[in-house]
Amino acid sequence: MPGGRLTQQERQQIALGLADSLAYAEIARRIDRPTSTVTREVMRNGGPTGYRADLAQRATERRAHRRRATPARGAQATPQRGGRDAEAVAEYEETFTTVLMGSGLPKMTARVLTCLFTTDAGSLTASQLAQRLQVSPASISKAIAFLESQSLVRRERDERRRDRYIVDDELFYQATIASARANDQLVATARQGVAVLGPDTPAAARLENIARFLDFISESILRAAEQAREVLHTAPETASDDAAEPEQGEG
Repeated sequence: MPGGRLTQQERQQIALGLADSLAYAEIARRIDRPTSTVTREVMRNGGPTGYRADLAQRATERRAHRRRATPARGAQATPQRGGRDAEAVAEYEETFTTVLMGSGLPKMTARVLTCLFTTDAGSLTASQLAQRLQVSPASISKAIAFLESQSLVRRERDERRRDRYIVDDELFYQATIASARANDQLVATARQGVAVLGPDTPAAARLENIARFLDFISESILRAAEQAREVLHTAPETASDDAAEPEQGEG
């Protein structure tokens, strides 16, 4: 299987595959690349409806040029906390962002959520997010507003009276519950349509089936979330008091 960056010809094949409504896996098979490579390439460059081979090629060349322009800083970069490989972390964050975008999040919103999830403290201020992502405060504000509306982040004031945006385990539970509850209005509206269209009509039967399906899905999600909630508050087996002790002496 070939490695390295995608070629312009491969990008053109990806564009043709998208135009033919092929699945990412099928496109990947045709160019002999991992499906994850194709998924990341498409989501990084406009998504399935906005992907353009020539624009993707130029964007890749610009990123490569920026990396070559700062070799000294890269070579002298201080390893991240815990001995993490900074380049590996950056690649993982890009992959995580791509997956979040694939689930329906806008790109900037996905980048902000990834940044919060991969920060040890689990919280950052707007200015810290803007600095880390190299974007404007307005972009951060818009992304945060969406994440708050979906119960994916919460806001707190720190000792300096700055807003801090926080992700924690309980929020993930709350977001799952909110997502399941979002179906309630659709279920009610579908059943309203049954009464309006008449219970013995094909259209009404279709709406009733939709309502029953969504009802079942929502209830299943709610039960599963409640049963699994304690998992979010259980320390992983790899974490131990002994492992945490050296941090107490750090200056």
